[in-house]
Amino acid sequence: MKSKSRILVTGANGQLGKELKNIAHSFPQYEFTFLSKEDLPVHHFELVRIYFNTLKPDFCINCAAYTAVDRAEEEKVLAFQVNGEAVGVLAAICKEKHSKFLHVSTDYVFDGKENKPYSENFSTHPLNIYGASKLEGEKQAIQLNPEAVIIRTSWLYSAYGKNFVKTMMKLLTEKTDIRVVNDQFGSPTYAADLAEAIMKIISSNEWIPGIFHFSNEGVISWYDFATGIKEITKSNGILIPVTTSEFPSKAERPKFSALDKTKIQEKYHIQLKNWKESLSECIMQIEKHS
Repeated sequence: MKSKSRILVTGANGQLGKELKNIAHSFPQYEFTFLSKEDLPVHHFELVRIYFNTLKPDFCINCAAYTAVDRAEEEKVLAFQVNGEAVGVLAAICKEKHSKFLHVSTDYVFDGKENKPYSENFSTHPLNIYGASKLEGEKQAIQLNPEAVIIRTSWLYSAYGKNFVKTMMKLLTEKTDIRVVNDQFGSPTYAADLAEAIMKIISSNEWIPGIFHFSNEGVISWYDFATGIKEITKSNGILIPVTTSEFPSKAERPKFSALDKTKIQEKYHIQLKNWKESLSECIMQIEKHS
């Protein structure tokens, strides 16, 4: 007989996976297994089944994702395999094995044509392959496992991997002038806060299926975000606001993708931090380890 509930975390070397690993010790009632994309490429379906048969997890937190937004325009098949089909397979196996499935999705399922935060039931209309592949994952998860929990998040950053905060901190020390887009609006999410929210859901003993939105509080532009980073790090670099058209990319981005987080606050009693408070915490972590 198992003494502890088992949690399988896929994509464990990504930003969110590493933050979950950081707080695992705070949840001694669970036995965690962290698998990187090298350990378990989620689009290798036979391997997924073997791991589930061996580990017999009670929960699966799927942090595995194809996240290269621009490259996805050229690698459509791989993006849909990882973000779409693999999510469906994980969801279906979780249902079959009586494991609870929690999957992380994105604000990029929306087209950004609204001017108020998107609620969970608002019509989806992704502008790029990345968003379309993530939406396909959501659809498959719900279809194949109606008990799944899906958390859409936005502008994820942490002390790990590549992200806007670490890139901007580097640029602010290396360059005098940095151009930053000022006409795309959304809400940053500190991956450590998302990890805490996920573990609150899992440990709540209240499993409420469906789609939920999570980010830090505040609606800002990428330029505002960069300004916050500059202020906290006391950098001297000069930030220059530019339009999206001055900063061409392969994949179109939504102009406004802030998420309405009312549902996750009401259903799971999750407290949200202000974006700047969380940004300060993250920068402190980055500076401590640099």
